[in-house]
Amino acid sequence: MDDRDSPELLRRLQAGDESAYDAVFRNWYPTLVRVAGALLKDPDAAEDIAQEVLLELWRRRHVLDAGVSLRAYLLRSIRNRSLNHLRHLKVRRDTDADVQALYDEPVTSDQPVVASELADAVQIALRELPPRCREVFELSRVNGLKYAEIAEALDISVKTVEAQMGKALRVMRERLRHWLPSGETL
Repeated sequence: MDDRDSPELLRRLQAGDESAYDAVFRNWYPTLVRVAGALLKDPDAAEDIAQEVLLELWRRRHVLDAGVSLRAYLLRSIRNRSLNHLRHLKVRRDTDADVQALYDEPVTSDQPVVASELADAVQIALRELPPRCREVFELSRVNGLKYAEIAEALDISVKTVEAQMGKALRVMRERLRHWLPSGETL
């Protein structure tokens, strides 16, 4: 265990000692950027995620387990945030491809009517979602927030966000199944 992972540094951090947080930031930021960069292959995103992890450490300093290794906590956090970022990018790419495919279809004379009917059907399906489920879905799909951002905004875990999104997508698929070409999903 090196000085960057000392129990004393963690204790000071938990107590709200800003100089301890400054030391953690200076000592761990380059390592976290390297780890995220290796996973993401995007230096800008790696820096953003490293900053998010360190900011979250400060926000959660009061609830950190005194027995946890600061090193293990930070490395696990950067890995999880990086993987969440990659999942979010995949979902966004898949969604963008689906939307582009809709725009590539030839325009027909009844498309404005169909689009209006579909928009109404989507609104009705959204209203039928449980309130928390609808809130998570709208934050993700309408506002474009990442799962981690939604979790932070609603003070819930990322796993809860994932579960709520899964439920919302299942319900939306079911409610809108007659609008989807056979075999396609939302």
